[in-house]
Amino acid sequence: LTYKERRMDEYQKTNLELWNTWTEIHEKSGYDIEGFRSGKSSLHAIELAELGDVRGKSLLHLQCHFGLDTLSWARMGAIVTSVDFSDKAIALARRLSRELDIPARFVQADIYDLTAVLTGEFDVVFTSYGVLCWLSDLQRWAEIVALYLKPGGIFYIVESHPFSHIFDDATGTTALKIVGPYFASPEAQRWDGEGSYAGPGPYRVWYEWRHTLGEIITALASAGLKIEYVHEYPYVAWQALPMMVEGEDHYWRLPGQENAIPFMFSIKATKG
Repeated sequence: LTYKERRMDEYQKTNLELWNTWTEIHEKSGYDIEGFRSGKSSLHAIELAELGDVRGKSLLHLQCHFGLDTLSWARMGAIVTSVDFSDKAIALARRLSRELDIPARFVQADIYDLTAVLTGEFDVVFTSYGVLCWLSDLQRWAEIVALYLKPGGIFYIVESHPFSHIFDDATGTTALKIVGPYFASPEAQRWDGEGSYAGPGPYRVWYEWRHTLGEIITALASAGLKIEYVHEYPYVAWQALPMMVEGEDHYWRLPGQENAIPFMFSIKATKG
């Protein structure tokens, strides 16, 4: 292996350990599994409105974590296949699928190795919320998306806006403060901390990659997909910054600056 390949292997191993740990945390807190068991959907208003009716459609969900969104689409009538690299996440997803009698296929694989274990084409390829920062190669990702789409199929992503990542999100922050670059570097960023975004837990190290909105759109277009739209939203589905306030619609906004900054985006693209 080259030095770069060895480093990528180390990043992947470290991130896999992180997500296996986080799966154990998230099973207990932050994801309202009990609410899901009682019939609640984990999907948000934006993807429900923009992706629309999925009844009878084959849907491939990339980077699914432990599958609540996958199973929510299945409850709505989609024929679902779902992928994640975490063995503990996939095991939990399969348990929930069996327990709740919701038909779904869950595949454990790194997205870049997916073609070795999954064949076929799908009406919809879906991914959402906190997925792109774990990808080192956006062009290869977009090519894999295109590969799994049927002609005329739809790719849909809803995700945190990369511009919003430049601001300080430390606990107690009360004003907007730029602490990081918007423009991407090919090098991985090292992070560390205790617990996860959804609950307390042990100290872990992990690696992420920055991608601009332009890079995301260009990767999809370069893979042969037709961009139908790019939507940007001045709110987000979680408290991305400490000063944000939750509205009645369950989206979080900056008080007094409700339309100032993009916090989420969505893209719909089709395969010709």
